Amino acid sequence: MNNNDKPPLRRVTSIDVAERAGVSQSTVSRALSGSETITEATRRRVELAAEQLGYHVNARAAGLRRGETGTIAIVVIGREGQGPAAINPFYYSLLGSTCAAAAERGYEALVSFQARAEEFFGHYVARRQADGVVVIGTATNEAAWDYFRTCAEQSKGMAFWGSPFDDSVWVRSDNREAGRLAVERLARSGAERIVFVGDTASSQRQFRERYEGYRDAMEQAGLSPVEPVISDGEDRVSQGRNAIRQMADSGAGFDGLFFACDAMALGALEELASLGIAVPDQVGVIGFDGLGSGEFSAPPLTTVQPDFAQAGMTLVDTALASGEDRPERRVKVHLVERASVR
Repeated sequence: MNNNDKPPLRRVTSIDVAERAGVSQSTVSRALSGSETITEATRRRVELAAEQLGYHVNARAAGLRRGETGTIAIVVIGREGQGPAAINPFYYSLLGSTCAAAAERGYEALVSFQARAEEFFGHYVARRQADGVVVIGTATNEAAWDYFRTCAEQSKGMAFWGSPFDDSVWVRSDNREAGRLAVERLARSGAERIVFVGDTASSQRQFRERYEGYRDAMEQAGLSPVEPVISDGEDRVSQGRNAIRQMADSGAGFDGLFFACDAMALGALEELASLGIAVPDQVGVIGFDGLGSGEFSAPPLTTVQPDFAQAGMTLVDTALASGEDRPERRVKVHLVERASVR
């Protein structure tokens, strides 16, 4: 008989492991699933037999038998008419940290990008495709959030980042603390006429919270808070540019700017340069998001950044938590010092 005539190798089963270990098949199953009814000596004997035979437990199949999938579904909401490439880089950072957190917990990540009504799907838990669902993305797609809000009413295994509503379980940055950090840093640089830029009436709840943190910190510093500057624009970068033009045309004085997001701050830096307003000598600029692109702006952008690792882990933990252990949760923030503030 030549090598080509050899019979195919038989797949090792739990019965083989049971025979090698001298125990029953049910004992093998309980030992390898971590059952506390098995003594440590028996567990080690079964594990050694399994290792010698090259037997590996199909964890996914075992999980499905227990009603678990070993999967976390992550939905990234985008703007209708725009592809994934147009999504704010902040959400890609958050997506990466959430995938990493899922892996650390022993889960696979099932990622989908959804923007159009015909694409919406959130019933992963009911369909036994996932054990929990994390939804992140722009709050401007109202139809998407309305859909997922309804999903949350029918399923408890969901967690949200960026939601424009408060009646489902959400995870958010400590936005008030972000406002405090920004104002205190600008004040230390000598700024007194500090302005917040961002639409506090928009669907982005976090913008309002950052303004509230700004306002409280200004009052605590003995400075006069002003109403937020709101500007139009087709995207955040153009809104930042237009905000600078708007303030310059109005003659409003400012020597410190805290932007609701980094993209607006990056647009503002471009416009300030075109107007000959020196940053940071004449005005200090701080954004929020911690975008890596801020390292390469002129000057590099100082920003408030959420703890992405904590954010990802908190989203996963919240999606997997029981109904009694799912409070709204805040993620800590910290200042990333670059060169746009003296």
